[in-house]
Amino acid sequence: MNQKITVTIITLNEEENIKDCIESVWKVADEIIVVDSLSTDKTREIAKNLGAKVIEQSYLGDGLQKNFGVQFAKNDWILHLDADERLDGQMIKEIQAINYAETAYDAYAFRRKNYIGTRWQKVWYPDYMIRLYHKDRCRFSPMIGHTSLTTKNYQRMNGNIIHYSFKDLSDCLVRAGKYSKRDAKVLLENNLKVSAWDPVIHGSVSFLKYYFLKKGFIYGLDGLTASLLGALRSYLKYAQVIEMRENAELGHPDR
Repeated sequence: MNQKITVTIITLNEEENIKDCIESVWKVADEIIVVDSLSTDKTREIAKNLGAKVIEQSYLGDGLQKNFGVQFAKNDWILHLDADERLDGQMIKEIQAINYAETAYDAYAFRRKNYIGTRWQKVWYPDYMIRLYHKDRCRFSPMIGHTSLTTKNYQRMNGNIIHYSFKDLSDCLVRAGKYSKRDAKVLLENNLKVSAWDPVIHGSVSFLKYYFLKKGFIYGLDGLTASLLGALRSYLKYAQVIEMRENAELGHPDR
C-alpha cells in the first residue's frame, strides 16, 4: 500500500461486532477511529484493546456522526465501515493496489454482500457503496437517516464489503419498523405530501423492483423474502408519515 489510510467506524453497543470489524480493517489501515454513541456495553473497551482510537460523541444523525471522526484523522484517505461490516480478500487487495498519489478519482465504491443470518441475499447485490474517499473532496450528506457519500467522481471496484445486516428474520422485522420510522421523520420534516395510496404504491413498486427487475424470483425463498422485506420498509415509511401527521393533529406528536 503506497498511501496510509484512516478507517472510521461509528458504534452503539456493538460488542458482538466490533472485534471482527477492527481486525478486518487493520489489514489496510494504519489508523482506526471509532466514534461511539455512548455505548453501555464493552464496545469502547474492546476497540481500545485492539488499537483503535475511541472518541465518545452522542448521536448526531447518520451523516453527521460519520463525518465527525474525520476531523481527528491524520491521513487524507478515509475508509468508512459500519461495525457489522468486514472486508473480503479482493477488496483488501484493491485498496492496497490503488495509487493514491496519482488517482484521478475522489472516491471508490465497493460491492456489498448483505446477509440475513448466514444467508447472503443475492437479490440485494451488488448494492454498491462509496466508502473509500479523500477527506478534502467529499463528505457524507448530513442526514438523520441512512446517508451516503456525495461525489460523482468515483470508481466502482470489484471487491466486496461483507455486511451482516440482520441476525435473523425477526431482527429484519424489528429494524424495518425502526428504520422506516426514522425515514418517515425525514419526509415529515421536509413537508412531503403523502396520500393514503402512497404506502401501497411505494410498497408495491419496491416489491416489483426486487422480485422482477432484480430477478428475486430466481433465488427461491430467499429472493421472495428479500423482496417482501424491501416492500415492507417502503410501505411502512409512508404509512408512518400518515400516522405521525394524524397523531400531531390529535395532540400526540410523540406517538
